[in-house]
Amino acid sequence: MASLNDIRSTFLDYFAGQGHAVVDSSPLVPRNDPTLMFTNSGMVQFKNVFTGVEHRDYNRATTSQKCVRAGGKHNDLDNVGYTARHHTFFEMLGNFSFGDYFKAEAIPFAWELLTREFDIPADRMLVTIYHTDDEAAAIWKKVAGLPDERIIRIASDDNFWRMGPTGPCGPCTEIFFDHGEGIPGGPPGSPEEDGDRFIEIWNLVFMQNEQFADGTMMPLDMQSIDTGMGLERIGALLQGKHDNYDTDVMRALIEASADASGTEPDGPARMHHRVIADHLRSTAFLIADGVMPSNEGRGYVLRRIMRRAMRHAHQAGAAEPLMHRLVPALVRQMGAHYGELVRAKTLIEETLRGEEERFRSTLDRGLRLLEDEVAKLPGGGTLPGAAAFKLYDTYGFPLDLTQDALREKGLRVDQDGFDAAMAEQKARARAAWSGSGEQADAAIWFDLAEEHGATEFVGYDTERAEGQVLALVRDGAAVETAKAGESVALVVNQTPFYAEAGGQVGDTGVVKTATGRARITDTKKAVGVFLHQAEIEEGTITPGQTAELVVDHGRRTAIRANHSATHLLHEALREALGDHVAQRGSLNAPDRLRFDFSHGQAVSAEDLARIEAEVNGFIRQNAPVSTRIMAPDDARALGAQALFGEKYGDEVRVVSMGTQSGSGKGSDGETYSIELCGGTHVARTGEIGAFVTLGDQASSAGVRRIEALTGQAAMDHLRAQDRRVSELANLFKAQPEEVPERVRALMDERRKLQAEIAQLRRDAAMGEGADASDINGMKSVLQVISGVSGKDLGPMVDAQKQKLGSGIVVLIADTGAKPAVAAGVTKDLSGRVSAVDLVKAAVEALGGRGGGGRPEMAQGGGADIAQAEAALDAVRGVIAAA
Repeated sequence: MASLNDIRSTFLDYFAGQGHAVVDSSPLVPRNDPTLMFTNSGMVQFKNVFTGVEHRDYNRATTSQKCVRAGGKHNDLDNVGYTARHHTFFEMLGNFSFGDYFKAEAIPFAWELLTREFDIPADRMLVTIYHTDDEAAAIWKKVAGLPDERIIRIASDDNFWRMGPTGPCGPCTEIFFDHGEGIPGGPPGSPEEDGDRFIEIWNLVFMQNEQFADGTMMPLDMQSIDTGMGLERIGALLQGKHDNYDTDVMRALIEASADASGTEPDGPARMHHRVIADHLRSTAFLIADGVMPSNEGRGYVLRRIMRRAMRHAHQAGAAEPLMHRLVPALVRQMGAHYGELVRAKTLIEETLRGEEERFRSTLDRGLRLLEDEVAKLPGGGTLPGAAAFKLYDTYGFPLDLTQDALREKGLRVDQDGFDAAMAEQKARARAAWSGSGEQADAAIWFDLAEEHGATEFVGYDTERAEGQVLALVRDGAAVETAKAGESVALVVNQTPFYAEAGGQVGDTGVVKTATGRARITDTKKAVGVFLHQAEIEEGTITPGQTAELVVDHGRRTAIRANHSATHLLHEALREALGDHVAQRGSLNAPDRLRFDFSHGQAVSAEDLARIEAEVNGFIRQNAPVSTRIMAPDDARALGAQALFGEKYGDEVRVVSMGTQSGSGKGSDGETYSIELCGGTHVARTGEIGAFVTLGDQASSAGVRRIEALTGQAAMDHLRAQDRRVSELANLFKAQPEEVPERVRALMDERRKLQAEIAQLRRDAAMGEGADASDINGMKSVLQVISGVSGKDLGPMVDAQKQKLGSGIVVLIADTGAKPAVAAGVTKDLSGRVSAVDLVKAAVEALGGRGGGGRPEMAQGGGADIAQAEAALDAVRGVIAAA
């Protein structure tokens, strides 16, 4: 029996033999179609190739595309577990032609693969075509020899494919397999077509027209082929099954679930195991592609899938968290083709375990409440919306989980009542937010959040994506268009632009639509809505347009390096200074990083050098930088450092980098830095390049600040420093290493010369006339001098006092700015005259205020040197009166 892995390989190998490029599956988060929550078909990654916007080095391709249908308009979640062919995750096999071959080749390729490679009996197959597609009918007759009754013409859109309201479109032909008369149901197009006898196994789309807004249709210049065949469906057929869940991969996962829960795979818990097997695949692949559980957007859909599976695990009798224990079985089944499962295995396991542990703590209480509410209902009643909302609001029970549980009992929820309770809660939240001190015109962001939900950030692993323009805002109000020269805040449904948070500055870049181009100068966030500050450079931009968003790569690269270096710096500070070090603020900009931390004294030059060397050591280590989603308590138990000023919800993003054997950090004893952080980071520490500190300074009481450079900025700084040292060495005619000693010698010589000059200046100033006069029986030197500073007066007064032996000295210095005064009284006279009184009298006469000191020495300052003689007269008066 051919396995699903064998069938996938056969399909890809067949088309590779027909000259098709084998293209890897694209991620489940589409980067080029903002209308899609998840990739849901094989053609998604080729959309721009079909429209001619993008060109590749091949014109025919084949893929096995991983797909998820669990949110938005493509949502099969509620049917999973109850039907034979509904899945949240499936693989779509496809072959594609971009203007190369068309119907005449596509139909023979399909028929040959099915009948020769897969050995499906030709007489068990029939096809449908669009009712006017005579060309396809003729080819089917010629290639497959099908009679008219097995070529069924369908007049509806079931056999006419459109990319959207406008754009490429065309008829399609679907291939069906007849499971035989023992299965109820009729052929497609018949009243009994919903039965399971005739199952579609392949759809070939002939992209031959372009539809315009006025309803007209013209042939495309590049006519193309897009096909899709579900691997699970064709696998069931080739393995002789009528149920996709009986195929080898699904059966292996079902048995793993049964074994882990201690139940029978086909016993009373059969349906639970089917749900678990399906949801395990979708959750694991979504996590591997970067989606993490959250309360918004794709993360919310992931959480719904996870919690639905976890409820079924609980109902199947699993006493402990189950989902994470099934990941090895999934990797064994699908890891050989999808290497991302192998690479993300640990992350998938940790995310599933953490989510299930948190959910189980509320599951029992929620289910008991639900049972209590159901017991109050009359037979066949409806659960009140208020009760369903209480489950959601208090116990974290999503509405669809309540609906799923009630469905098994034949009950339903009052949807209107639930919506009313939800609206009432939003009104309360809005009122609380409006009163929180936010600017008045910011109310529009709350309106947009309510209408469209939070912006989906896809920028952790890409700097380019497509989004749909939801709104343009100017001066607090929505506008219908923005044209060249205008500035607006642009809102999209998903973005690669990081919004300023956690010390990391917002991204800049370019946004382009079909009619305009804007320069994004900053990105901020309000109530979950990303605000792209846009300056329209060309044309016009309007809401509803598809936009290409491109982050400034060089700037983002520098910011990432600085942010990752900040984490390493934080840990190096703790290592060097002690565990009391904690972040008190940060800035991660493209040109530098700034880190504020708790520490009571300056960081010594030796410690700063040791910190810088340690950070550079981990940069050279080039260790991978990993991210995980965990509960805050689990992250802190792991040793993760929380960032200052951040608010944490039910989950946190844990960023780890660097390995240090025997350090005792982390559960493995190896991880150097572990922090809670929502910012963007390098993939490996080596991408930081280099790290240079610019010094340490006080930021506030008990808080120090370090600024630093990384990468090219660090290298430029070091080169500039080297040039300066070389210039000094040339001036000194010495080797660079001799420069410090030469500088020290010069500084010593300078200090000696300054002291000599100061003494000469004082001697010269006093030499103009330092004769003592007798005032009231006391020798007094009263003089106005120039050419000295205020700080010279004290030593000069002391020198004159020593010469006098007994007497009074008052000097007024003409400094060129405000005059300075100093007075000295020898100890034997300080009982009669106070130097403080002499200074105050002089200062007052000079137009100043104050002055003070001791009875033997006092100093002060005036305002007007022109009053110097009057000041000396005032001093004489004080002495004379003593």
